[in-house]
Amino acid sequence: MNGLFQTARELTITALPVEFEALAPPPLLLPGEHLEHYQALRQAIFADLAPRSAIEWLLAIDVAELSWEIQRYRVLRHRLLETYRQKAIAAALRRIDLVGITPDFEDQAEYYTLQNALSWRIDPLATSEIDARLAAYGFDQHAITTEVYVQAREVLVLFESLLNAAQTKRMLLLREIRNHRIMGGTMRHKR
Repeated sequence: MNGLFQTARELTITALPVEFEALAPPPLLLPGEHLEHYQALRQAIFADLAPRSAIEWLLAIDVAELSWEIQRYRVLRHRLLETYRQKAIAAALRRIDLVGITPDFEDQAEYYTLQNALSWRIDPLATSEIDARLAAYGFDQHAITTEVYVQAREVLVLFESLLNAAQTKRMLLLREIRNHRIMGGTMRHKR
């Protein structure tokens, strides 16, 4: 167990010592997130890193927080793509249904297009019918997915930068724990 990480078989329960509880802020969970999931992730990280000092506990707490953020960003990005998929369906339906509509009926047609896109999202029968109709006009799932990414590109860039920043910080913290252990071992041997 000289390395920074333990194997899955060596994974042990490592609880945050009472004297360090003040170092760990309470989790700031969003609606739909579960405290048990957060605690399980944090516990797995603590067990894997097996912090040995106050500094290592501070770093391990930050690694756990960043890992939770990374998971959160991935879930939110996926949900965002689901929302944009509905918008992409609406855009494809507009290209089919609004062609040749007189200006007097455009608002009403737009309303029905949005209702159909919502039905596509929540009603499996409507989903099949709309997918078949779109396919008949050349809008397959690849075309819809392309539209999703075109519409969501700016927000996806934001999520990508959030993910990259959190992953980079996490890697730096893990390196810092390793360096702290190397320096700690060197300091002990010099005495």
